[in-house]
Amino acid sequence: MSSTFFIPSVNMMGIGSLDEAMDAIRKYGFRHALIVTDAGLAKAGIADNVAKLLSAQDINATIFDGAKPNPTVGNVEKGLEQLKLSRADFIISLGGGSPHDCAKGIALCATNGGHISDYEGVDQSAKPQMPLIAINTTAGTASEMTRFCIITDETRHVKMAIVDRNVTPLLSVNDPSLMAGMPKGLTAATGMDALTHAIEAYVSTAATPITDACALKAVELISANLRDAVTDGSNMQARENMAYAQFLAGMAFNNASLGYVHAMAHQLGGFYDLPHGVCNAILLPHVESFNASVCPVRLNDVAKAMGLDTQHLDHEQGAAVAIAAIRKLSSDVGIPSGLAELGVKADDIPTLAANAMKDACGFTNPRPAEQAQIEEIFHAAM
Repeated sequence: MSSTFFIPSVNMMGIGSLDEAMDAIRKYGFRHALIVTDAGLAKAGIADNVAKLLSAQDINATIFDGAKPNPTVGNVEKGLEQLKLSRADFIISLGGGSPHDCAKGIALCATNGGHISDYEGVDQSAKPQMPLIAINTTAGTASEMTRFCIITDETRHVKMAIVDRNVTPLLSVNDPSLMAGMPKGLTAATGMDALTHAIEAYVSTAATPITDACALKAVELISANLRDAVTDGSNMQARENMAYAQFLAGMAFNNASLGYVHAMAHQLGGFYDLPHGVCNAILLPHVESFNASVCPVRLNDVAKAMGLDTQHLDHEQGAAVAIAAIRKLSSDVGIPSGLAELGVKADDIPTLAANAMKDACGFTNPRPAEQAQIEEIFHAAM
């Protein structure tokens, strides 16, 4: 079976890579950037700092700080208006998954026209997006290097999954020094998001030897470093290892896709505006318990990557150990134990499950499910 591997053309990583990226941006010949970020990073002065670095390269910048958590169609449309007013010739996304996804939506519509909802699904665009440089400030979503773009449709209360080769950024930047200020809760949520990416990619029906290698190394690094990154945000070794881990997980799921954890988490985010990484963390052990009957060997591999001794266990027992370890890591970093703590209502589960069945991320889950089974997983996760 043939496969295609998607990744940005250039990826800069490690402490000091932001400064290195500025020289690379200048060499592309760009003249004016629209910096897409969120209000928090703008208020903290990080967006202004990037604008100053660009100015030193004789590149102008306009800041759009309207990317909300779980970015919406409205955020994309306002960003497009700002893009036209600024006459920028490229876009910089600055932040975590929300600014990156918002910027991708803006960049895709800028060249393809129409409405962002026109591109829901897989490879629905005809043209490459406007050039996008993605500067990452979290260690989790990997949106800075993927062809995935998740935008909330406020009218339907669903998250649209846009999976399109044309939204892959031109250049990604992962400088751990930008991640040192992440609060504990965000560090935990984004780290568990990365773990979910790695595990879902590893058990995916579209997995390949390349994505397998990326996924298992990501699991290993996250298991060894996430607790330390949450406990002490100034631990730059843990921060750098998490930056590499989330990127490896991104390489895995960008090409092997995902599964029901994400298909279900997207509905929680769209319906209740809940944090994506937290939803993934809560759902992950429940979905993998559902999957365990068809991929125990793969989940046993996950257990070994998490540093657990499965030598004297059969594959089914190893899978159970992996699921228990996922729960333990989630608990150790302070993730809530169930969806009810987030305000999810049991009465909404049939609607959430029906929408999850339509989500493109579920197509590569190793065990197909009916809606009733998705409802059962939601109930178990309450």
